[in-house]
Amino acid sequence: MTTSPSHQAADSSIVLTPLQRLTRFAQDMGTLTDRAVIAERILIELCDATDSQQGALYLLDREHDQYDCVMTVGSQNTSTAIASFASTHTLIQSLVHEHSMLLATENPPIKPELTDVLRTTHSSQAVALLNKGRLIAFALLAPGLGRPLDHADGRDFLLALAQSGANALDSILMNDDLHQSQTLMRRTDRLRSLETIAGGFAHEIRNPLTSIKTFIQLAPERKDDAEFIYDFSRIVLDDVHRIERLIQEILDYARYMEPKLTDEDLNEIVTSCLYFIEVKADSKRIKIEKELAPGLPRVMLDRQQIKQVLLNLLLNAIDAMGDGGGQLKVRTHRLVKPGAAAWTQIEIEDNGPGISKANLEHIFDPFFTTKHTSGEHAGTGLGLTIVHQIIQEHRGEIQVESTEGVGTTFSVNLPALPID
Repeated sequence: MTTSPSHQAADSSIVLTPLQRLTRFAQDMGTLTDRAVIAERILIELCDATDSQQGALYLLDREHDQYDCVMTVGSQNTSTAIASFASTHTLIQSLVHEHSMLLATENPPIKPELTDVLRTTHSSQAVALLNKGRLIAFALLAPGLGRPLDHADGRDFLLALAQSGANALDSILMNDDLHQSQTLMRRTDRLRSLETIAGGFAHEIRNPLTSIKTFIQLAPERKDDAEFIYDFSRIVLDDVHRIERLIQEILDYARYMEPKLTDEDLNEIVTSCLYFIEVKADSKRIKIEKELAPGLPRVMLDRQQIKQVLLNLLLNAIDAMGDGGGQLKVRTHRLVKPGAAAWTQIEIEDNGPGISKANLEHIFDPFFTTKHTSGEHAGTGLGLTIVHQIIQEHRGEIQVESTEGVGTTFSVNLPALPID
């Protein structure tokens, strides 16, 4: 990324003492959160401190163990001939172990290979941004118009700026590491679940395969028995459909789905899902009651994934009540959790037969199902597992309460956007 040498991050007409400049810079570093903005601010300040018109900032890439050029200022020449430096490079090792700053005019002279690097990058100095002995970043700066580093005060001021910048960048890198760790934990949890799914799949697929195998073995000698062929063909087709559904749901679960978050109105999504299930509810004489809270905070979510969650829960509720009619209540609420954090809640309540306590604690386990009917619409036991995973990916919560003979309520809680 390149920017023009706007030089002076603040109004250049205001003359500040070095201490005032350092204080202002440290304050800025404490409030900025965007990596690119922080990098630009650091590099401009370092260029100002050295009267340099050109510079490049290199930031640690821990994953690839190298330092990448993330920002340049000045003429196009400063888009430096070297895009990245390996952590084993002579320049890096020198900045880490011997120098916090390298000058081409150093006396005694620096190593020839270091001089060559500075010359190649059109630089006269390298400034290390160190934190706890670790090189977070470094800047390569072109020759300055003045000679501000000929005295100790100038060097101390420059190194103080570098230290403040290093602290800010280290915080950014730590946040990146935390996010990567959380992502890895979610992936590990998913893989652990897949071990369970693999065993469950082997068990679930055994019966359908047995019926298919039996039909294939008996078909040649019973080919003239029209009733046998008709009945067994229907059974085998149901079993094939079941196997297809199992495979598709396993693929859905195994695929790592990073939610594509957009700013959404949760009430509108709930209304859309209810529209899709109205015909099925009417056919089963199920009455839908909708209570959507006005002024519900908006939520950052993946619209399609949350619709998948709601449709799964709504259809499960309809299936639980069967063909004898019932009542389905859908409500939204605004929640306030400790720390004044705003959340939204969707409640889906049915008055079906309920779920026993023994089954309730396994309701989100892979391949656990209370649907024991055969045929195309039998449960695979992965629907609620996928629902649980999606809500986790959204950093939300899903809870279930049920009483046998009374009904079941699922509650989906999602963090909301702050209300202006």
